[in-house]
Order: sequence, then C-alpha cells, then structure tokens
Amino acid sequence: MIGYVTLGTNDLARGAPFYDAIAAELGVGRMMEFPTGIAWGKPGGAAGVALMKPYDGNAATVGNGVMVAFEAKDEEQVRRLYDIALAHGGTCEGPPGLRGGGFYAAYFRDLDGNKLNAFTMGAPA
Repeated sequence: MIGYVTLGTNDLARGAPFYDAIAAELGVGRMMEFPTGIAWGKPGGAAGVALMKPYDGNAATVGNGVMVAFEAKDEEQVRRLYDIALAHGGTCEGPPGLRGGGFYAAYFRDLDGNKLNAFTMGAPA
C-alpha cells in the first residue's frame, strides 16, 4: 500500500551516507537523485525511502510520533542494521531485542533525528 516515505533533512550530503549504508544492507541502492533529495529502493520493488530538503525552503523538523520501519529478513539483519546506523552517526532509541509476540526490533535515529526501526516477525513467544 505504501509506495515510499520521505524524511526531511537539513544537510543532504551529511545524511546520504547513513542511508547508503542502510540501503546496501537491505540489498538496494539509490534509485533517484536530485539536488534537493535522494531516494533509495528498487523500481517495482517494496516501498522505498527518500531523504529530502523541505520543498517550502523551511528547516526540516522531526515529526513527533512518526517512525519508518525497515523490514529485515531475520534477527541477525536487525542487529546489523542497528550497528550500521550507529556506526554512521545514528543514535540508539532501543537496542535489538524481542518486543513480544514474535516481534524482534531495534530502534534508532538518523543524523537529522528522524526515528527509524529495523524489525522482523517470528513465531510468537
């Protein structure tokens, strides 16, 4: 149902390597680039994510209660995505772990403060 998600940035050059690393772990790369934004994903594939400077020219701000979740293939990939995020300047919002009902997840923020999640669904515990 979701085609793609756009997150705001105030410094595209600074934020792009963070998403390059996350996308590489998920097996995709940059699919569109503009002077004001970059989109990662695969044409015809699952929903992608874009990092864009706001169209109105105002500063990008973090949405309270907004989060983008990346579906991982297994718990090990959740841990790798979390480690990649932190190694590229992201901050921890909750380390990898079982959250209940077979939901294994890690939470982190990008360099602009956007909240992200890597998760996988297993058998309910």
